[in-house]
Amino acid sequence: MLNHALIGCGRIAQKKHTEAIIKNKDKIKTIAVCDIVKENAEKVRNILNGNGIKDIKIYTDYKEMIQNENLNAVSIATESGKHHEISVYAMKNDINVLVEKPMALSIKDMDEMIELSEKKNLKLEICFQNRFNPPIQELRKKLTNDDFGKLFHSQASIRWNRNKNYYDQANWRGTWEMDGGTLMNQCTHNIDLLIWNSLSEVEEVYGKTVNYNHDYIDAEDFGTAIIKFKNGMIGIIEGTANVYPKNLEETLSIFGEKGTVVIGGLAVNKIETWNFENENEHPFQKLPDPDTVYGFGHIPLYQDFYESIIQDKKPLIDGKEGKKAVEVVLAIYKSCKENKPIKFPFEFSTVEMKNCL
Repeated sequence: MLNHALIGCGRIAQKKHTEAIIKNKDKIKTIAVCDIVKENAEKVRNILNGNGIKDIKIYTDYKEMIQNENLNAVSIATESGKHHEISVYAMKNDINVLVEKPMALSIKDMDEMIELSEKKNLKLEICFQNRFNPPIQELRKKLTNDDFGKLFHSQASIRWNRNKNYYDQANWRGTWEMDGGTLMNQCTHNIDLLIWNSLSEVEEVYGKTVNYNHDYIDAEDFGTAIIKFKNGMIGIIEGTANVYPKNLEETLSIFGEKGTVVIGGLAVNKIETWNFENENEHPFQKLPDPDTVYGFGHIPLYQDFYESIIQDKKPLIDGKEGKKAVEVVLAIYKSCKENKPIKFPFEFSTVEMKNCL
């Protein structure tokens, strides 16, 4: 059994990381939780205590916790701008890392995390949990079996609502130093799915960002981009936090020579369209929406993380995979700043977007 600690006990930790820890408690023993706001750590401990996970220590300093506890793994669910710093410190202390998206806010920092995990033979997994959604897994089978034939284009649409109350809950949200805008925060999950299911590497990105309705944040509340993949496929991104009056949908569409699939619902959890030769429906068209946009994927994500450590195998979303969606968002930001397409590879960070909107 792995000795595990959770660093960052806010919204996503209380809603989804605790759920995954509870479901995997026969494999992963959470012995400590940490948050700079002690009350948040106490909330998480109480949730875990109520589900049979006892003797959990509380810390407000992650470095003190790592030095004091005998840990095999940590999960990091802090503000985005701290992901790199905490991940590197953990790995330098020989601890495997599961970190929320985005893994970091610059190409340089992501590369350091990847290189360190490889050098020390540690597992680094990124929380792109929607890859585990059953409809996405069904789509993946069709793609890897070449049932689409030639791939033409794909689209990721994220049509959500984030109001002032959301940003008031945490002052790091929407800042260039610690977050980025709706593309980096809300849209990276679906951007990851679009890239993963292109079966190709990104060649070039051209994007635009706007802040239409959130003048109290630094970054964008709307972004769009065209991605050129090396296999000739074109990807289209549309991401907004301005949908009135509440979250509408998160949709991934794939169009090919011999197949069309649209996966939608609140969190890309429901098949809307499934068309192949002699196949125009799928049982997953009847799946219910999850209770939140976070979906159901954290439980199998934790299972994958555990198995990658115990079996010494590559996790489904390792550092190199986790980098791809963030890299595309950074390319969109760079494209907007320089008003031109961005060819890969390149260097950029969110802080370079200051005063660009």
